[in-house]
Amino acid sequence: MEANGSSLTVFFDPPFWVGVFERWSEGRWEACKIVFGAEPKEGELYEFLLRHYDHLRFSPSVEGFGGRRKAANPKRARRQVEKLLSSSGVGTKAQQALQRQREQCKLERTDRIRARQQAEKDRRFDLRQEKRREKHRGH
Repeated sequence: MEANGSSLTVFFDPPFWVGVFERWSEGRWEACKIVFGAEPKEGELYEFLLRHYDHLRFSPSVEGFGGRRKAANPKRARRQVEKLLSSSGVGTKAQQALQRQREQCKLERTDRIRARQQAEKDRRFDLRQEKRREKHRGH
């Protein structure tokens, strides 16, 4: 049976308090970054998740289990971490997932900007054509 779970980590990243919400299910793992202003209280976090969980934008899923496991031996844990970092790149799975989400948002933003610029270019062209037609009406 696959493990399902989620976790919320809140930390201070000057000048804001940031929360990283992680969820994993069926071997897939996703993360979402939430920026808070002042330090959120436990009740405020709970209320925020109840109200806004449906609107959170999670990163594309990453293969692997993201749950917390307690290591029995600290030396073994260090060796495993070094092995994972050398093979899969720098950063935790949360950082990798957030990076993928940033890249995806960047692509969406460039597409929106490109479409808006093209629409503005078309509008200006139509305006020029209309002015040309007005000049040739022969008042």
